[in-house]
Amino acid sequence: MSRRRIGFWYRLMAVALKPPLVVFFKREWRGIENIPADGGFITAVNHNSYLDPLSYAHFQYNTGRVPRFLAKDGLFKGGIVASAMRGTGQIPVYRETTNALDAFRAAIAAIESGECVAFYPEGTLTRDPEVWPMTGKTGVARVALKTECPVIPVAQWGANLAMPPYAKQKRLRLFPRKRLQVLAGEPVDLTRYYGLEPTPELLKEVTEVIMAEVTSLLEELRGEKAPDTPFDPRQARIAQRRRAAARREAEAAAAGDRKPEPSGGREVPKERADSAGSTGNDDGRADTSGSGGTDSSGVTDSTPDNYSAVDGDRVAETNSVADRDGDGVADSDGTTGGASVVDGDSTVGTTGRTGIAGTTGITSTTGESST
Repeated sequence: MSRRRIGFWYRLMAVALKPPLVVFFKREWRGIENIPADGGFITAVNHNSYLDPLSYAHFQYNTGRVPRFLAKDGLFKGGIVASAMRGTGQIPVYRETTNALDAFRAAIAAIESGECVAFYPEGTLTRDPEVWPMTGKTGVARVALKTECPVIPVAQWGANLAMPPYAKQKRLRLFPRKRLQVLAGEPVDLTRYYGLEPTPELLKEVTEVIMAEVTSLLEELRGEKAPDTPFDPRQARIAQRRRAAARREAEAAAAGDRKPEPSGGREVPKERADSAGSTGNDDGRADTSGSGGTDSSGVTDSTPDNYSAVDGDRVAETNSVADRDGDGVADSDGTTGGASVVDGDSTVGTTGRTGIAGTTGITSTTGESST
């Protein structure tokens, strides 16, 4: 068939979602004439908000050519959402599994049967500080070269103002009313790449061409110039790891200035060691009975000499373990210090809190998916 019919589930979702979109948001749609009337095609869309799939789907629905999104497989596992996803023909992406290529095959089959497949080439919400498109993943280029179908670049802006990406609180900012802008451009000319071997270098180049068109459209919507080099999350992760390594080295160097206690108790800075050779006090007098003397916290020692209130909390210490957080750095301030990987993402935490997760290929911390 040359185009897909709008089925029951798509009409049901439209009945449920279009009224609030119309009531709470203004709309500015341009480029509808660039959406093919017949035949399969790809749309490549920038992604800057959890809300923008609804904004873009509203635009696309009104063209009469409903899109099939590539979505993470978790959305297909039960409930009304799963029923709606299956009913509207969305394509599940099984990331990092033996079924990962199923989405690629399903996208090709959909295009060859005359449908629209919508790609978010970035694979997740943009992490660019100024909310410009990031570097894209090559799935869209691979499908485009395999099918040789039209690739329509689409830029959108406004949903991110109502629900900013990576906001601490995921809530809608409905007032004042935001304007949802969508601009579809002319098909990207990829004819010079047809018939060539799809090497990694070629796929990367084709992806960059597509993303450059999307970014150009977004410049038109925003009325400003994008950075010359798009944000690369992979390079950002590498830089983050280098900074973390530098912090670890600095902390290790600082830890080397501390004098360890022979008995294996809490490490005490050199300048705070008792001049009489006892670590129980900071008053220069040795304890002769194991309970005499007063340390710098003002608490009379009633414990052996290898304990002391060295953290300034006015409580005599009863714990001889110097390294409580397992990071190889003795703690001298009563908190989890030093550097340790606490969240499994190779990002170093410096206060015992989890670090910042990075974007990892086709798996994102936001729950987004890609091909």
